[in-house]
Amino acid sequence: MKLAESPRDPFLPSKEDRLNAKEASRMLAPYLRSKENLCIRIEKKGQTKELVSLPPRAVRFLIDLLSEMARGNAVALIPIHAELTTQEAATILNVSRPFVVQLIDEKKLKARKVGSHRRILFADLIAYKQAVDADRNSALDELATQAQELDMGY
Repeated sequence: MKLAESPRDPFLPSKEDRLNAKEASRMLAPYLRSKENLCIRIEKKGQTKELVSLPPRAVRFLIDLLSEMARGNAVALIPIHAELTTQEAATILNVSRPFVVQLIDEKKLKARKVGSHRRILFADLIAYKQAVDADRNSALDELATQAQELDMGY
């Protein structure tokens, strides 16, 4: 498996990674609802065994991560307070970089300048995405209601 250059770089899991992730997530699943820390023993060849204590939320995150890997999905870790480039934001939104720049110029997406570069807080990007998704869902609900009123068979 090729390791990501930084925690933000997504990577595609290999077939072996997918199989290992599937088994690991299956083994951790019974502890999903536990409110207590989960202790995991780490064994390294020729070294002493170590115990690692994971808080319940970390267990939930780990299971989610392993499940996505098992499905063969690319995975990236982005801290909520991270600052993203316009290209990273575009990748997350699945749009072009110039479109993200346009959103910033139109004040639809918050950003700050670092020299000549724009930086977007991940939290602001997610807030924008959630607002757009809510508007889209509202429009779809309205279309579905109109289709039903017009007896279009939906």
